[in-house]
Amino acid sequence: MGTARGYFELTRLHKPFMGNTLMFWPCAWGLTMAARAVALPLPIFAAKLAVFAIGSFLLHCAVCVLNDICDVDFDRQVERTKDRPLPSGTVSLRGAWLLCATLLVPVLGLMTYGDQLSLILGAIGLFPLHALYPLMKRWTWWPQAWLGLAFNWGIPLGWASVTGHVPPLPIWVLFVGGVCWTIVYDTIYACQDREDDRRVGIKSTALLFGDYVREVLAAMVTALLFCLVYAGWELRQGAGYALLSCGGTLAHSAWQFATWDEADLKDHRAKFESNGLVGCVIWLGMLFDYLSVVPL
Repeated sequence: MGTARGYFELTRLHKPFMGNTLMFWPCAWGLTMAARAVALPLPIFAAKLAVFAIGSFLLHCAVCVLNDICDVDFDRQVERTKDRPLPSGTVSLRGAWLLCATLLVPVLGLMTYGDQLSLILGAIGLFPLHALYPLMKRWTWWPQAWLGLAFNWGIPLGWASVTGHVPPLPIWVLFVGGVCWTIVYDTIYACQDREDDRRVGIKSTALLFGDYVREVLAAMVTALLFCLVYAGWELRQGAGYALLSCGGTLAHSAWQFATWDEADLKDHRAKFESNGLVGCVIWLGMLFDYLSVVPL
C-alpha cells in the first residue's frame, strides 16, 4: 500500500483539487471564446470541453511525475520536498518513468481526434513546452515564465480546435495575460522555498525578484487585467465576461495581495491554490456569454 500511495502522490492527486485545475482553465478559456465566436452547438461544445478536461488532467499528472523524476536530487535537499516518493525511496525511478509513459499514452490518443492544426499545436505543447519545463530551473531565473507558456498553451489550442484556424491577435494577447497570471501564482508558491532554493542552486522568479516581489507581481497582474480587457473588447464579449472574468480577476488580485503574508509559509500554498478558483471564475464569465448566444 505504501508504494501505491507513493505513485498516487507523484501525480499530485492528493493535493487540493483547485490547484490541480490550473492547466485546464486556459484550455476552457480558449475553447469557450471560440465557441461563442462561431456559435458552436452546445453538445459539440460540451464534448470538446470534456476532451480537454480529461486530456489536461492526465497531462498535468504526467508532468508532475516528470518533474519529480528530474528534480529527485534537488528534492532530497529541500525541506518541503525531501519526503516525496522518489527522494524518500518509496517509488523507484523506473516505476515513475512507467507511470509517466502510461499517463501520456491516452493524451496522445486524444490528440488524434483534432484536425492537423490542433495536432501540431498539441505536439508543441508536449515538446518543447511541457517536456523541458522541469529543466528550466537549472537554466534560467524564469522557470515560472516557461511554466506559463506550457500551462496557457491551451488558450490558442482551444481556439484552434473549434475554428480550425490560427488564433487571431486577441487570443495571443490573452495567452500573454495567462503567462503573466502563471508567473504570479507560481512565484508566490516558490516563495516558500526561497532559502532552500538559494542554498542548493535552484533558480526561480521568487529569488530573481527578491525584495521587489510584490511590486513585480502587481505589475504582472496589471498586465493580466489589460490582456483580459483587450481580448474581451476585440472579441465583443458581453456582460458576463466584464463582470466575472475581468471584475472577478480584479477582486481576487486585490484580496490576494492585501492578505498575502510572506512570513507564513502555509499562506504561499493557500494563495497558489486560490488561483484555481479565479481561473474558474474567468471561465464562468466566458461561459455566460457563450450561453447567451447559443440556443439551449
